[in-house]
Amino acid sequence: MNQKYFNYQLIILVLFVWSCFSCSNQTTKNAENTKPYTEKFRPQYHFSPDSAWMNDPNGMVYFEGEYHLFYQFYPDSNVWGPMHWGHAISTDLVHWQHLPVALSPDSLGFIFSGSAVVDRNNTSGFGSKENPPLIAIFTYHNPEIVEAGGVEVESQAIAYSLDKGRSWTKYEGNPVIPNDGNRDFRDPNVIWNEEIQKWNLVLSASDHVQIYSSENLKEWKHESDFGIDAGTHDGVWECPDLFPLQIEGTDEMKWVLIVNINPGGPNGGSGTQYFLGEFDGHEFTADSKETNWVDWGRDNYAGVTWSDVPKEDGRRIFLGWMSNWDYAAVVPTKRWRSAMTLPRSLSLIKKKDSYVLKSTPVKEIDLITDESTSVITENIEVLGEKKLDLKGRALNQSRISLEFEMEETLPQSFGVVFENDLGERVILSYLSSAGQFQFNRTKSGDMSFSDKFSGVSFAPYKIGSTVTLDIFVDAASSEIFVDGGELVMTEIFFSTQPFSTLKVFADKQALTLRRAEVTAIRSIWNK
Repeated sequence: MNQKYFNYQLIILVLFVWSCFSCSNQTTKNAENTKPYTEKFRPQYHFSPDSAWMNDPNGMVYFEGEYHLFYQFYPDSNVWGPMHWGHAISTDLVHWQHLPVALSPDSLGFIFSGSAVVDRNNTSGFGSKENPPLIAIFTYHNPEIVEAGGVEVESQAIAYSLDKGRSWTKYEGNPVIPNDGNRDFRDPNVIWNEEIQKWNLVLSASDHVQIYSSENLKEWKHESDFGIDAGTHDGVWECPDLFPLQIEGTDEMKWVLIVNINPGGPNGGSGTQYFLGEFDGHEFTADSKETNWVDWGRDNYAGVTWSDVPKEDGRRIFLGWMSNWDYAAVVPTKRWRSAMTLPRSLSLIKKKDSYVLKSTPVKEIDLITDESTSVITENIEVLGEKKLDLKGRALNQSRISLEFEMEETLPQSFGVVFENDLGERVILSYLSSAGQFQFNRTKSGDMSFSDKFSGVSFAPYKIGSTVTLDIFVDAASSEIFVDGGELVMTEIFFSTQPFSTLKVFADKQALTLRRAEVTAIRSIWNK
């Protein structure tokens, strides 16, 4: 759970009280009169709650044909408050069905972030091999200890389900991992480790992670720590995830450790770093202690991956919260707040002497891509600025795929502009001298809600003779995948009108736009 950026006592005693009075009943009077999923800024093909506040994805597990998505949820307001686990399921990672709240606060505290697994061998004893239990492991956050000024605020607990996640029973022996003296001690993530035939768990402890092992999910042994001398430490480490990935085209395997951090992201506020290395079930050894970023944009945080995806599928599927703690509580939505990123398939490639963690949207996005609407342009020389003919289509619910081919001399800069009739715009550009992509949202629309929102994000990247951009735009967000996901930037914005103009540009030196395709994406919600 990632609320440390705010002062806890201020949240409990001030922000919560304010939200009860000013944002009660989840919405304003105007929003109550608007049908859900038709509101301004509401994403149409990204997951968002029907109403109220949402942040971190939690407990993502696949079981018997269903992808479960739990998430940090406060059902009584569109501002952060006592955390629950909201719940939704999908059979295709695209269309979602909302289910009742899975876990609610109790005498031990609020329900902060965590994970879920299928206990196939019934190691916990809660079910049977014929009906294996789903086990959720989560953090209890005790507000009474916070108010008293204590340190042992957080501990780890479990709950189990025997009916495909529809109902949950909290373990009577909770907590299973008591607080170890760290005030920030949370976000347990569990995997079954075939090599040691035990469960492994990684959790955040202030500025590093701790690794545990267990035979039964109820009794845990502390194995090791990682990160005290690695990565960035400009904020609190949160929401870790640890898993193996095979390097594409080889038999080589690397372990990936994802660690979210807030603040301390590459462009301010929240961010998601990762490390590559080896793991023997006891200790994680990083190849390098330098920070790598899963996403260079400002709006992908608390991302973790689904457990128990079938081996025949073979994917490691990632999902993040599409916001930033710098302004998450004040963005200009009313009935609901925030959305998730697109689900992304993670892969490892070797590029010269280093490894790169790639992210690509899951193939299931094709299920809602309307190929009949595609607008295609090919082989255009670009020097200066050129407006592409979109045949009257808006860009607020679309996929834009571009392929650029460079001359021997690179343009000073090149990129794309999304614009509306009011002159509001966002610009994605590549600056050759700096060797970086930049996303500029300084004229993107409403930015009055926070003085931390406006700005230019950067991402270092070395381009080749061709560059591909795959950009997903949905109401108030853009997810940018460069060269098949070797670089990713996720950014939100709040334009007054949808963007309806697409321009490409190149400064000082021409390039060729080999192909540009703009395709509509259908809504996933029944409106």
